[in-house]
Amino acid sequence: MEEEIKIGDELSTSLLTAERLRNSVDESKSFKTECFEVGKQVDRLTQMLKTLIRLITTSQQVYERPIRRVIIDVKKNLQRGLTLVRKCRRHNVIRRVCTIINAGDFRKVINLLESSNGDLKWLLSVFDGDGDGGIEISLPPIATNDPILPWVWSLVASIHMGKLVDKIEAANQLGSLAGDNDRNKKIIVDEGGVSPLLKLLKESSSVEAQIAAAMGLVLLACDEDKVRCIVNQLGVPVIVQVLGDSMVSVQIKVATLVARMAEFDSVAQDEFARMSVIKPLVTLLSLDVFVDDVHLSKHSSIHSLVQMNKDSSLKMYKSSKSNVYRDIGGSRAGNFKKERDNENPEVKHELKVNCAEALWMLARGNVANSRRITETKGLLTLAKIVEKEVGELQYNCLMTLMEITAAAESNADLRRAAFKTNSPAAKAVIDQMLWIIKEVDSPILKIPAIQSIGSLARTFPARETRMIQPLVEKLGSSNQEVAITAVISLQKFVCPENFLCVEHSKNIIEYGAIQLLMKLIRKFEQQVQLQCLALLCYLSMNASNHEQLEQAKVLTVLEGAERLASLQNPELRELVTKAIYQLSLYNAGSHSQMLSYGVGP
Repeated sequence: MEEEIKIGDELSTSLLTAERLRNSVDESKSFKTECFEVGKQVDRLTQMLKTLIRLITTSQQVYERPIRRVIIDVKKNLQRGLTLVRKCRRHNVIRRVCTIINAGDFRKVINLLESSNGDLKWLLSVFDGDGDGGIEISLPPIATNDPILPWVWSLVASIHMGKLVDKIEAANQLGSLAGDNDRNKKIIVDEGGVSPLLKLLKESSSVEAQIAAAMGLVLLACDEDKVRCIVNQLGVPVIVQVLGDSMVSVQIKVATLVARMAEFDSVAQDEFARMSVIKPLVTLLSLDVFVDDVHLSKHSSIHSLVQMNKDSSLKMYKSSKSNVYRDIGGSRAGNFKKERDNENPEVKHELKVNCAEALWMLARGNVANSRRITETKGLLTLAKIVEKEVGELQYNCLMTLMEITAAAESNADLRRAAFKTNSPAAKAVIDQMLWIIKEVDSPILKIPAIQSIGSLARTFPARETRMIQPLVEKLGSSNQEVAITAVISLQKFVCPENFLCVEHSKNIIEYGAIQLLMKLIRKFEQQVQLQCLALLCYLSMNASNHEQLEQAKVLTVLEGAERLASLQNPELRELVTKAIYQLSLYNAGSHSQMLSYGVGP
């Protein structure tokens, strides 16, 4: 109910209480000296309350949070003073005897009123009548135990009501304060710091002000609750508009803000998609990607792809150069076209890095957003950047592709639409993943590439075996994480959910997977061993008559695994039992010798 009462009404009620207290002071018959001191404090309070009311009624925008906090205490202290002073009026003898007051009671009330005067004086210094809103960092009595609070109040008030230079300084200081610790972030959000930052980002014509506002929001967007607060303040439409309607230096920070919000909150992911943020991000990422690039191709497959898509790619590029900023932004977008075209490569690169990260976070765990990226020619752009670039930009694009392929694994419609066998964009993605797996000596890049190929396992026909051999070779990697990722990806080729599991199993065995799996089981820890056993079981069930299984004594290994006390996974136990049964049937047929295990399929 407190928040629903208008701030003007709160002040008027406090002023009325102050006037009643003043009248009671005039009517006092005892403790006249103490009542006189109370009256002096009330007179100051009354004057400042009137000034504050005039300021509220004449100002177009007022930051109410500190006013409400101060007025709550002012009302309590005035009411306490009124209760005390009323006892000093003339009463009958019995009433005077029963009413026991002393000078100590007055001293407490006078101290409280003096604190209220200090709080109101501080408020007036922040909300001055000139609309300057300068940054006031003095310490009001109400915040003696928490000096950060008045600082935040002063900064937020300055962003609300100050001149442009004060707003920029306050936004920068607020960002610095938020960067110190999580408690400061919470105070800023709780005290209403999000709304003025969004307004500054949206309405300011100053690039410096927009950057300061965006960075402040980036630092606040550190967990789900704070991101949700930005969303609830209708921040998503503002952010999307600024992304398409600003200078490159502003877009860089805003793209980072999109990434942080999407990283921590699934609701923000959906809201950004609903406001069509993916199209501008892909467009900004794709600028200059397809121009004068054919002769730079590292791989003949991508070279052919660029040739095949030369007309459409150049058309998309030219369209984006001339029209995209109008499409993705507001009315000011065209004013920044020339600035973007002439921007130096380092700045453009930074923008692409942040746009790629934003796409990564939007796609992470989100099938709908992954589909939207594929519908905006995003796959081809991402694949091309993975081919051309190195460092953070390449990594962010690779991680975006990994998230899209993971979404395709879980969604058959997306898998069929985006990763059709004859799709040039899908072919480009697969080519780049295989190139990274085979040629790039970096586990950080190899792991998402291997995961992506595994996620697409159900899209490959039986005749398509070129991705099998690189995955099998990675089983021999000295890096444990690379090896176990390859194991898990190969499981997706041979698990029962894959219609071609039998054909894939035979190919995997032919490329030498059995011996490598045996080495992994002996070499690495239990986590790797269990994953290797799962893959070994699938291979045994799908290709139990393969001679390499018998030569490697896989049946003996599985029998030992079944007896391992550490094998606590019920699903894996069942898998091992079925694999033993399949191998035993084959061995019985081959050697005319039946081994009884007492198990069935």
